[in-house]
Amino acid sequence: METINETKKPSKQERKLAQKSYSPLLSAIDQLKTDQAKIEIEETGEKIKLPVKALKLLGEILKAMSEGKPVSIVPIATEVTTQMAAELLGCSRPYLVKLLEEGKIEYTKVGKHRRIKYEDVIRYKQKMKEEQKKHLIDIMNADEELGLYDS
Repeated sequence: METINETKKPSKQERKLAQKSYSPLLSAIDQLKTDQAKIEIEETGEKIKLPVKALKLLGEILKAMSEGKPVSIVPIATEVTTQMAAELLGCSRPYLVKLLEEGKIEYTKVGKHRRIKYEDVIRYKQKMKEEQKKHLIDIMNADEELGLYDS
């Protein structure tokens, strides 16, 4: 599987095309009676059988693209390097290694190298976002009690 290291937002043209394609794809998926579908590539005339789950994922991709969001697909069981995990978390690699050594994120060792499950990195990131949100609310409430914050 090819990995794209540089994530880019879709262009205006890509956004428009995704917006135009999203609804017809959902409509077509709703009409399917089996767990697979045959699609045809108009330019080549090639017919391809796909699982409906793949078409639903394509729908999610088109929706995100139409909203201008960058899209990345990673198989859930994928293991990532410490550098890639650090980039996903937006921290330095040494800080990530510290988190691993403290047991805050699970990892395995392959020889001398640490490998982290992608899903564990994302779970940790979500947990940190929830904690940040809670702290911000606590700060806002404290400011409000002190009269420093107008509600």
